[in-house]
Amino acid sequence: MLKLLALVALAVLPSFPYAQAHRLGHHGREQVPLVDMKDFAKPGGGHTPTWAEKYGKQIDQPFSGPLSFSHLPYSRCLEDETTDFDIAVLGMPFDTAVTYRPGARFGPYAIRSGSRRQRETRGYTLSWQNNPYELGSKIVDCGDVPVTPFDNALAVDQMEVAYSTLLARTIASDQSGGTSSASKRFAKDGKEHPRIVTLGGDHTIVLPILRSLNKVYGPVSVIHFDAHLDTWPAYPGTSTDQSRITHGTFFYLANEEGLMTNTSIHAGIRCKLAGTADLENDASVGFQLISTDDIDDHGVAAIIKRIRDRIGDSPVYLSLDIDVIDPGLAPATGTPEAGGWTTREVKRIIRGLAGLNFVGADIVEVSPAYDNAEITGIAAADIVHDFLSMLLSSEPPTPHSMWGPSRPSKDEL
Repeated sequence: MLKLLALVALAVLPSFPYAQAHRLGHHGREQVPLVDMKDFAKPGGGHTPTWAEKYGKQIDQPFSGPLSFSHLPYSRCLEDETTDFDIAVLGMPFDTAVTYRPGARFGPYAIRSGSRRQRETRGYTLSWQNNPYELGSKIVDCGDVPVTPFDNALAVDQMEVAYSTLLARTIASDQSGGTSSASKRFAKDGKEHPRIVTLGGDHTIVLPILRSLNKVYGPVSVIHFDAHLDTWPAYPGTSTDQSRITHGTFFYLANEEGLMTNTSIHAGIRCKLAGTADLENDASVGFQLISTDDIDDHGVAAIIKRIRDRIGDSPVYLSLDIDVIDPGLAPATGTPEAGGWTTREVKRIIRGLAGLNFVGADIVEVSPAYDNAEITGIAAADIVHDFLSMLLSSEPPTPHSMWGPSRPSKDEL
């Protein structure tokens, strides 16, 4: 028995100083718990406070919460007719008219995911010198059009009906920003209509959008950022009217239907062509052309002026294919072309277009299966933020000085 007690003592005593040291800390003082458990009970005891009582609102972190663009209010606007807005963000997850790599049906998801670090309360940018969410307009994420992936004719009709439904919605505020008067001035009914920023989807979605816009405004001009013309009449093997509708032919068809004016313009073109006949056809569809290389030869300011001079005072729709950006910076797209513009150059040109009579905009061809670390989705989301400021600004922002008044004028190092 004595031997057993001795063995127990030998086992316990060596650990006693360590246990005592842990309780007292490294310097012999009593350690304080990280959380004072008394905070979890109200005076008098017996009640554990709720989350709201103790921590307040259940806010969404940049990496948490339901997936809406920039954590905007989310509504299924197509079925909830009580939802009003001045600008709607609308997804069109359609990609069954592509000629190369599919996957843009996941574009709306990728763009929203890329916008997670954006939010209404932190939307001010140095470049725009504004926060689009603080300019008096109600901006809502209206979710996605439930587009069928099995029947392109049905899908195109679904997208047209969805866009027309939101375009007919009563606006939420008395005025919706810098170019809001253009909506009323150019509308056939003399009323102001909301604007829609569409997340594609492959580029085919622009055909049903232009059909919808035509009902309200008549023919519109188009500013088309893209590596490709998208004005080809048809692809080899076309055998039905529906098979003519692809992401490379929709502008040709829109011209046939009288949906565009003869004052449209491409920006960033660099695709390979069959020859000069493609350019002649493109001009007949109503487009002038700015190539990717023109930015080196003439500069950003000249490109902005060329676009503004071409569009003039007409109602205008802006469509941006993410492949206008170099695939080294935006690889997640279906038909990548080397040698594109940088993200910064595209954003700078967009700022220079503020004040034109925009009736809507889209960003298309984001295919996240080909992305790396979400760089394409993040770039696309940032461009959508630019679209919002563009739609709500009456003129391009004034270039600011390189140094603010409190910054040193020389390198102190």
